[in-house]
Amino acid sequence: MKLAVFSHCTIDEIKINDDLYERPGGPACYCGLAAREMGFDVELVTKFGTDYTFSDQLSQNKIKFQNTPSQKPTTRFRLEINDTDRTLWIKNTCDKIEYTKTNADGILISPVFDEVSLDVLEKIKSDANLVALDPQGFLRRAGPDGMVSFERTNLDLSNIDVLKSDPGEVNNLTGLEGLEGAKLLHKKIDHILYTNKRDVSLFYKNKQYSITLPNMDIFDTSGVGDIFTATYCCTMLKEKDALWALSFAGGAAQAALESKEVGLDKIPPKGATQTNASYFYNIIKFKDV
Repeated sequence: MKLAVFSHCTIDEIKINDDLYERPGGPACYCGLAAREMGFDVELVTKFGTDYTFSDQLSQNKIKFQNTPSQKPTTRFRLEINDTDRTLWIKNTCDKIEYTKTNADGILISPVFDEVSLDVLEKIKSDANLVALDPQGFLRRAGPDGMVSFERTNLDLSNIDVLKSDPGEVNNLTGLEGLEGAKLLHKKIDHILYTNKRDVSLFYKNKQYSITLPNMDIFDTSGVGDIFTATYCCTMLKEKDALWALSFAGGAAQAALESKEVGLDKIPPKGATQTNASYFYNIIKFKDV
């Protein structure tokens, strides 16, 4: 099976305490590598410049990408991470992503900062059996110093099967706070993945299914949401079971955080994800919504 990911590869400057790390990143990489661990073929629809040094590793992992070279430098972020909180600055943006027809079983659309236009989004929606959206890149705005904030934005969410959002993103999509906003989105979308730090919920078939990640010392959280979402999509495509998909997604997020690694080094092996998933599957809580 194949997953296509529409998103920029990025270069991330990650500040944790007094240490600064420069790492390749972006949902294209995190989602792509996580999907490969799940046994999927991966096609990236992305853009990066000649300053991006990770393309050989993508090829070595049998991740396909086409028409990626850009004359502009790669999209670059600066992140300051403090436990589960982070502050983000955009330092450069690469070329926008053009529409590309794909024969993938599933599509994951996860822009980081305005690289997917609304027109391209509309065209992608009908190109796969399962279409997932992480809307963060449609909601982000940059201040004069590049600091990233969110802005209330109306998106056409028709023909989206899976939506992954946190409380801030839900509020900027609906105008409602937290779980009430997630419930409203669930009236339009079959699968709502709602992540609030350690608390993770799936809204599916008018029920809210919930798991809680273990309390642990957090080191680098960059990309964990991407790993979570890609694992959910791959499991759903393979197993057609939303509860297994939630369990695997939570298991992958936990394994990534427990690794204490920085950047792409935190992509968990499938064995670690599967062990955690078996635990979560047996403790899922649910209620009607």
